[in-house]
Amino acid sequence: MERLSRRGLLAAAATLPLAAAAPLPAGTAGRKARLLTAICAYSFRNELGSKKMSYNDLVDMAVDLDVDGLDLTVYWFPSTADSFLIPLRNYAFANGVGIPSISVRTNCCQPTAELRAQEIRSIKDWVGVASKLGAGHIRVFGGTVPKTSTEDEAAGWVVDVLKEAGEYAGRHGVVLGLENHGGITERAGRILDIVKRVDLPSVRVNLDMGNFSRDAYKQLEMIAPYAANVQVKVEVRDEAGNRAPCDWERVLRMLKAAGYRGYLSLEYEAKEPAPAAVPRLTRELNALVKKVMSA
Repeated sequence: MERLSRRGLLAAAATLPLAAAAPLPAGTAGRKARLLTAICAYSFRNELGSKKMSYNDLVDMAVDLDVDGLDLTVYWFPSTADSFLIPLRNYAFANGVGIPSISVRTNCCQPTAELRAQEIRSIKDWVGVASKLGAGHIRVFGGTVPKTSTEDEAAGWVVDVLKEAGEYAGRHGVVLGLENHGGITERAGRILDIVKRVDLPSVRVNLDMGNFSRDAYKQLEMIAPYAANVQVKVEVRDEAGNRAPCDWERVLRMLKAAGYRGYLSLEYEAKEPAPAAVPRLTRELNALVKKVMSA
């Protein structure tokens, strides 16, 4: 197939729907997948927030549940000083538990250059935290489109933030994963548009199974080839936008077909207390990964 020039590609993309503007990354679809399981700290937001559990307790739970890693939502970090980060990294390593990802709050839909610069500085600071923990991925949010702006304008601001922050992250061995989290990332097509325009290997997608407001499976399949990290949810939204149990096997097969290599982090948000639900669901996820990968 004849390769288009960059100018030709952009011109062609302008006439297509947003979802079609981003081709599959080379070398992913069809390659052998590798699916590892993890626990997301956000599942234990109540326990961490009340200090009934610590991040070290999550390391111990990962060992007990035979998962490979922890996705560390940073909201309850007591500090980002070395006095907290280094002992946590060492404790995880001593127990054979990886820290592949941290999850932070960001809002890249900033309408002024000054606000975008602040957002970039914040992400750069979190790159430093990720590096100290040995995490290769940071989950970031695109943010909400201001009422006085258009989605196209806001997408441009997100591209600006992620391009500069992504270049910095890449130099430090860290990937930024833009999550499908409503707002500017409400639709898979817009997510792919942003990631393609950033055009960096260090800016990809944090695929959250439960966050699309409708047509979840169709949209998840679109972004699966770009996933750097996956967060597993127990519910999705169907074609009509109604809540339904997530068909984990269906999504895992999508990821396998896309050649995904990375973590499946259980992020639990349902009503049953996490200390009871997460162990049961993690065992189900572990068994399902074995089934899908052996097929």
